[in-house]
Order: sequence, then C-alpha cells, then structure tokens
Amino acid sequence: MDTVARYERVDALRGLAVVWMTAFHFCFDLNYHGFWRQNFLGDPVWTAQRTAIVSLFLFCAGLGQAIAVKHGQGWPRFWRRWAQVAVCAVLVTAGSYWMFPRTFIYFGVLHGVAAMLIVARLTAGAGGWLWPMGALAIALPPVGAALLEGSAWSAVFNGRSLNWLGLVTQKPATEDYVPMLPWIGVVWWGMAAGQWVMSRRPGWMMGSAAPGARNAASPLAWLGRHSLPWYMLHQPVLLGLVGLAASLR
Repeated sequence: MDTVARYERVDALRGLAVVWMTAFHFCFDLNYHGFWRQNFLGDPVWTAQRTAIVSLFLFCAGLGQAIAVKHGQGWPRFWRRWAQVAVCAVLVTAGSYWMFPRTFIYFGVLHGVAAMLIVARLTAGAGGWLWPMGALAIALPPVGAALLEGSAWSAVFNGRSLNWLGLVTQKPATEDYVPMLPWIGVVWWGMAAGQWVMSRRPGWMMGSAAPGARNAASPLAWLGRHSLPWYMLHQPVLLGLVGLAASLR
C-alpha cells in the first residue's frame, strides 16, 4: 500500500498546522499594513499560537521521520527531500533580506527543519531514549541561559555564529527564529511517538484521515502532502493581496 495513502491522518494533522499558520500569517500581514494593530512579539495570544504552530509542524516532522525509517527510506531519497527543504530555506533568507535587511531570517523554520531532519535521522535508532532526549533538549535553553547570564560566554552564544544552537540569553533580532534547542526536542518526541504508535497501535496513523468523512478531511491531507510549496507561496500571495488593499485605501 502507498505510504501517503496509509498515513493520510499524519498528512491531515500537518494540514491542520498549515491552515493555522496561514491564518496566523494573514493576521500578521493585516498588522504589518496597518489594518489591525497587534503586538505579535509580546502578546501571549500571538506568541503562544506561534509556539503551538511550530510545535505541531516539528512534531509532524518527527512522525514523518519515524514513518520513513520504518519503511526503509534510504539515504539517497532522504537527501533529495532534504535538498528541497534546504533550497527553500536559502530562498527564505534571500526574500526576507530583501524585505527586512536588518532582521532577515537566517535560521527560521525551514533552516531549523533542515538541520533537525539530519539529527533525527542519525538518532532514529535511539528508541525509547528519544523521550528523555527530547525532554533534555527542551529543558536546556532556560538552564543554559541562567548559567550563561552575565558571563563572557553569553556574548559568544548570542552571536549569529552560535545562536542557532538556542543557548541564548537574548533573542536575536530576526523575523523568524527556530534554533536547535529546544525544538529538536519536539522532533524527537514526534519520532518517539511515531515509533511507539507504529509498533503498538498502527491503526491510529494508518488509513484515511477520517473514516466516513473522507471528503471533509481530504483537503487537510492534501495540504499536508504539499506543505512545503504552500509554505513558500502563501505569504508572498497574502502580503501582496493585503498590500494591494492597503494601497487602495
């Protein structure tokens, strides 16, 4: 049976993250063009949503790696998929530099995903250890920040050459920031969950997204299967449309 068809529920979960992300970015664009003033950097309503959206995407990335390893995906196929993510990350950097030269994206979602996919693939054999590894990764940033605060090392880890690790005492000025820590922990938990489900409750992920309501769930599954091109195209389209509306005011 085709892997995509068998794991349509995972696609639908990723598709839910896509819809949530698109709505979030639309609100961001309304704020950017002055239609609706919101504090996206400090208001918990928005910061919590951003955390939840990124977490859902990365958890699904972990699930996807568990599925790929289970079905014997070789390194050549892995690297082909990885290259697509990496190229898109470079394009995001270029586009954000054009729009926000002072706060361009140099380690955002796609950059983080590209790095974390490699780590996830290399650690797929850790099995049950993925759970405590994930917990440690999530706990390290606040502990590290507390230890580094006020020391000469804080400037080193806050610099662009190392802040992608996530052991920072001050968040860098960038439009999107998804460092290795704590986020690799979410990927590890997704991979651990995927391995556990496939070995003990395979029916939870296999099959159509919503038995008896396939037509309603299929759009989410379709979005989940095409999340990368959607991610790359939706924001330029939304920004363009909202910008056009702003110019006509």
